[in-house]
Amino acid sequence: MDIESFFEEMPFADLLGVEVTEAADGHAEGRLEMREDLSWNADRLMAHGGVTFTLADTVGGAALVSEVEQPVPTIDMRIDYLSAGTGDLYAEADVVRCGGDVGVVDVEVYSEDDTLIADARGVYKTG
Repeated sequence: MDIESFFEEMPFADLLGVEVTEAADGHAEGRLEMREDLSWNADRLMAHGGVTFTLADTVGGAALVSEVEQPVPTIDMRIDYLSAGTGDLYAEADVVRCGGDVGVVDVEVYSEDDTLIADARGVYKTG
């Protein structure tokens, strides 16, 4: 399965501009170029929480897909927003557990100045 192509063809991720840049061996990375229409603030580019969440969820799923080589629907995701997401964003994800029915992934989302803006844990269906 070509993981990067799979996620490039996902309509919602494509709409937001989420790009999976690496996905192999239970690790994934991705980025999102911040745009005015993704901001919650009219005066300054600051990522809406849903944008940050979508980046975390997509990159988290990519990390698990790299292990199971099939789509993994999200069961649950918990996210802690730690700082405002200003500028372009990037995320890094690592599989914590890859089971026959469920997989767990930890994801960190950063702003372009390397500030950690969100910490997430996703649970995905693997079987």
